[in-house]
Amino acid sequence: MAITQLPDALLVKNYIDGNEDALAVLIERHQSKIYGFIYSKVFDRDLADDIFQDTFIKVIKTLKSNSYNEEGKFLPWVMRIAHNLIIDTFRKDKKMPFYRETEEFSIFSVMADNSPNVESQIITEQVENDLLRLIEELPTDQKEVLEMRIYQDMSFKEIADLTGVSINTALGRMRYALLNLRRIIEKNQIILTN
Repeated sequence: MAITQLPDALLVKNYIDGNEDALAVLIERHQSKIYGFIYSKVFDRDLADDIFQDTFIKVIKTLKSNSYNEEGKFLPWVMRIAHNLIIDTFRKDKKMPFYRETEEFSIFSVMADNSPNVESQIITEQVENDLLRLIEELPTDQKEVLEMRIYQDMSFKEIADLTGVSINTALGRMRYALLNLRRIIEKNQIILTN
């Protein structure tokens, strides 16, 4: 079987075992999806290029250090790395602007205006963290479909192709994932609003 036909899990194993070509195949196979995901969040080609490159630097470091344990879920794992790097980039780029105090302008008015944004950002992050924790409670097949659909913006056809099931099965798993999430939320009496 040609190296380009190997599944992701085997390519990862081959790369860890020293076959550099295996990583090139993985990058080429998933490049458009990963880059598209990054670009859809930052809307800047140079920044997207940087984050894409940083994503694969982190992938290489993790694989080389033998700390990869995603059990064949290479693409969702890489997407999570990219997502985290995007968040880090936004956090770093929120530099405090320089304001000069004048009679018409007080620094306290700027500070007062920003405080609700910080508060809502903290609430949003808390809600996202709660939701991620709840998603972890789902059965693996449902969690996989939900993550691909919501966090990677994949179509049900792409999900079906990637997971090797029919579109109806992928749709069914998504439906059950949402029903189970609702049940878990009700059971734990969690309020997911912001």
